[in-house]
Amino acid sequence: MDCSLLRTLVSRYCAGEENWVDSRTIYVGHREPPPGTEAYIPQRFPDNRIVSSKYTFWNFIPKNLFEQFRRIANFYFLIIFLVQLIIDTPTSPVTSGLPLLFVITVTAIKQGYEDWLRHKADNAMNQCPVHFIQHGKLVRKQSRKLRVGDIVMVKEDETFPCDLIFLSSSRGDGTCFVTTASLDGESSHKTHYAVQDTKAFHSEQEIDALHATIECEQPQPDLYKFVGRINVYHDRNEPIARPLGSENLLLRGATLKNTEKIFGVAIYTGMETKMALNYQSKSQKRSAVEKSMNVFLIVYLCILISKALINTVLKYVWQSEPFRDEPWYNQKTEPERKRNQFLQAFTDFLAFMVLFNYIIPVSMYVTVEMQKFLGSYFLTWDEEMFDEDTGEGPLVNTSDLNEELGQIEYVFTDKTGTLTENNMEFVECCIEGHVYIPHVICNGQILHDCTGIDMIDSSPGGSGKEREELFFRALCLCHTVQVKDDDNVDGLKKSQLSRRSRIYISSSPDEVALVEGIQRLGYTYLCLKDNYMEILNRENNREKFELLEVLSFDSVRRRMSVIVKSSTGDIFLFCKGADSSIFPRVKEGKIDQIRSRVERNAVEGLRTLCVAYKKLTAEEYSNAQKMLQNAKLALQDREKKLAEVYEKIERDFILLGATAVEDRLQEKAADTIEALQKAGIKVWVLTGDKMETAAATCYACKLFRRNTQILELTTKKIEEQSLHDVLFDLSKTVLRHSGSLTRDSLSGNCSAVLCCRMAPLQKAQIVKLIKLSKEHPITLAIGDGANDVSMILEAHVGIGIIGKEGRQAARNSDYAIPKFKHLKKMLLVHGHFYYVRISELVQYFFYKNVCFIFPQFLYQFFCGFSQQPLYDTAYLTLYNISFTSLPILLYSLMEQHVSADTLKREPSLYRDVAKNALLRWRAFIYWTFLGVFDAVVFFFGAYFLFDNTIVTSNGQMFGNWTFGTLVFTVLVFTVTLKLALDTHYWTWINHFMIWGSLLFYIVFSLLWGGIIWPFLNYQRMYYVFMQMLSSGPAWLGIILLITVSLLPDVLKKVLCRQLWPTATERIQNASRHRRDHISEFTPLACLKSPRYRSNDCSSSPARRSHSRSKKTMFTHWRGIDYSVLPSVFGYSNKHCRSSAGYRYSGSGLETSV
Repeated sequence: MDCSLLRTLVSRYCAGEENWVDSRTIYVGHREPPPGTEAYIPQRFPDNRIVSSKYTFWNFIPKNLFEQFRRIANFYFLIIFLVQLIIDTPTSPVTSGLPLLFVITVTAIKQGYEDWLRHKADNAMNQCPVHFIQHGKLVRKQSRKLRVGDIVMVKEDETFPCDLIFLSSSRGDGTCFVTTASLDGESSHKTHYAVQDTKAFHSEQEIDALHATIECEQPQPDLYKFVGRINVYHDRNEPIARPLGSENLLLRGATLKNTEKIFGVAIYTGMETKMALNYQSKSQKRSAVEKSMNVFLIVYLCILISKALINTVLKYVWQSEPFRDEPWYNQKTEPERKRNQFLQAFTDFLAFMVLFNYIIPVSMYVTVEMQKFLGSYFLTWDEEMFDEDTGEGPLVNTSDLNEELGQIEYVFTDKTGTLTENNMEFVECCIEGHVYIPHVICNGQILHDCTGIDMIDSSPGGSGKEREELFFRALCLCHTVQVKDDDNVDGLKKSQLSRRSRIYISSSPDEVALVEGIQRLGYTYLCLKDNYMEILNRENNREKFELLEVLSFDSVRRRMSVIVKSSTGDIFLFCKGADSSIFPRVKEGKIDQIRSRVERNAVEGLRTLCVAYKKLTAEEYSNAQKMLQNAKLALQDREKKLAEVYEKIERDFILLGATAVEDRLQEKAADTIEALQKAGIKVWVLTGDKMETAAATCYACKLFRRNTQILELTTKKIEEQSLHDVLFDLSKTVLRHSGSLTRDSLSGNCSAVLCCRMAPLQKAQIVKLIKLSKEHPITLAIGDGANDVSMILEAHVGIGIIGKEGRQAARNSDYAIPKFKHLKKMLLVHGHFYYVRISELVQYFFYKNVCFIFPQFLYQFFCGFSQQPLYDTAYLTLYNISFTSLPILLYSLMEQHVSADTLKREPSLYRDVAKNALLRWRAFIYWTFLGVFDAVVFFFGAYFLFDNTIVTSNGQMFGNWTFGTLVFTVLVFTVTLKLALDTHYWTWINHFMIWGSLLFYIVFSLLWGGIIWPFLNYQRMYYVFMQMLSSGPAWLGIILLITVSLLPDVLKKVLCRQLWPTATERIQNASRHRRDHISEFTPLACLKSPRYRSNDCSSSPARRSHSRSKKTMFTHWRGIDYSVLPSVFGYSNKHCRSSAGYRYSGSGLETSV
């Protein structure tokens, strides 16, 4: 008996290391390999059905109920409801069951509707038609019926139905162009390459005759990583093995462009595709407000238990007297006398728990969810945060963290594409110490007033000339740029473009800038065709180079190389990369001169790359090719093996030169950082750039000031001094401020921090380091590229920039914005409002429930602890659902305690709400005691009013239900008017909700007590409300008790505002005084703006900055201090010689440079 199958199963399921899951084998076209080559082992894979929905028709109710009752509050009210059903409780089960049913139903409808939309989208995707090859013919079937191993044909502008290995294309060179906008947001065309041995198969019959197997890794969600190999069989010969990488993989969701059709074989289908694996939700983030809410709920639960316990004890103390335990009118039965006392006491305890359970606000969760969901639309509707250049507005991926935007203490930002535009402009290149400055060209557009080629220093001669040409050829060949051959390019036809003007496409803007810049220096990259790269030299002669190998760029090596063969047979390895990765591998060249130029450009904030080469002999290339081929065919640790091979090949270079590319600072980046620092937020820049370049950017965007004391900890500094000396210098500075050198003191006392040469994981580790520090500050990470995703997911709030590096960051973030400048309004205005609104909502909910239930507690002292309810069942049920819910919901959506313009103008107001200021214990205790005070006023005010035995005009006395209705009426009016007094921003909707809810209470009470309802088994409320309103003393009592209840809170606010005003209250007072006045210090230029904003004033464009300034500016150039001063009718430029520094601060304007 062959035990191999059993052994395989045992190894799969019982072994500690399940090696079997590391790879899979796919038979192309489901064709068995030729006999004698390898065993045919069919494998089972999922179909191509996509399922993004959570529920089905059958499991919706049980699954949804299970998820909802996992919430502690819902589960608590379910237990209370069951207790009411089981034992004899003072209130009807309806009072707990109906609010709970309302909450569960609303949530279930919302989640059910969202899931129905997901089902609808899934069906549309699963039923879309797909063409695949069967027996040499094209067959059409639904996408969900696709299987792994099927050969699929995809036409231009169609979306790939699953993850495919690219076999052949209608293009002769075996390439195709793809856009992955639905995956990572990148709209640029990416080039993918067909398998070398199958790219010549263009007909269905040729493809169907293919004998091949594919070995590849099991599905994993990384969009940019794939490891596999294909074995192509020719007759009975040994199969030809070819490596497969991400360049051969066409992902589901991507779209075919500029290619008539392609053939591919399905390797991952359905929920195993990379797109589906990326559906998985990120880890749940919880806001500080939610955590405070849960703590407060626990406190109130303890209060509830203590109240129930006190009443239970007092009940038995009260009943210790026989005449109280068994009065003559309520004698106990024999079974009641024999009942277990402990069980009776426990039942009474549960009954009191039921009676007082309304102190826990069940509807608060629904209200908070609705507030967050509806409030998020205010962010997406903000027109000021809409970017007209890109046509993008802010996106909200999760509304659970809205209020967290008002609590940020640390901002971690990327540099390239976030603080800068990621809009590269080739500035200069340095070859053998000689500097070349071409036309200024940016993204295919030649800037005016820049003609000819300016060359600084004399042109080299002899061997220098050869090095110069090699440098230009290196930049024309060492890249992954594609030439766009579409008939229309941004509305221009090819014939309209100049002879040398071409549109280049690359995933890296740096590469496009370099190729365009070199084009202005006389060398033009033409195309890559049939593995040959063509360039046009200065003499307009075409040069052809065979592309032998590409050593791809990665963030660890920080360089890329190509191996090319010239028409003369010479083999070159050209390499470009960061100076830190090139200089250690260089054996000759003018290293000192080039290093000096690189450092100078870095200080100016330019991005620099070094270029080097070496000539390979045929034998050296043959060895390199073998090592590369072996590494590429490896299924295990392919990246590690490739890195080792690259390290062996990329050495002993001859240095050619360096390039400098400028990345402009984003518009208003400096103003945004300045405002964030004024708001008390610490800004850290985490970048992969070199320190000099990043530091120059930090100075330009005002993160660092000229008088800022820089504490530097670098490898270079440690080489100059010992680590002990460097740390000692740091400690001397830190000790002056905090007294100890610790991680927290070092990070806490730094106003700004710049971390350079950071890998993506290191960025996340820095964020985590601060998150877990002593004070546990709230962190925000913002970036625009895939390398920023780690820190975005790690931070409390992650924000993605919808930039040019794709939308990986935007997809994985909690919020996305078009530009860095929009962060200012997002935090200082929207975040401030969100936090103030929801903190008021939470405190108000607890306050109104204390007001609601504490009179019930006091009432037990006057009814012999008999668990007699004070309020009617209808009032108990509708208090939180109808009478008091809508006004606070609207308040939490619309309230503006100060105007948005004021919050932008005064960033320091952000400090007033920082560190969860409005939900601290002091505020919580104040609201709780205010609720207790109001409840005492309600109850004892009504009690003393009734003490005189009020009689109506017909001689009838008021009873206990009238007493409860009087207390409830005062309660509803007081808590609603309290909210009205707290409202600063009134609209017609506020008026409608506040006065409408009071009117609704009155109308409901009149109807509830004015009609004999046939479905009720009691009519205790009949005519009670009308009888109460018919009494003059009752009217007087209601007005008096409402006034007394509200008076202390009003007095406290008036006194605190006058004696100890907060910054926000000072601004509110000042804005009232000057609402209709213009300050005498307002600049005349500002009067042109209806909102008194400083106008943009035009100035001559500078090469490295096109943003218009709103400030008085000073700069120093060649010994002259230039100032740009505002005049009444425009701007006048003046300059004066001086060594003194200038500083100007205009009233009403932002702080000047």
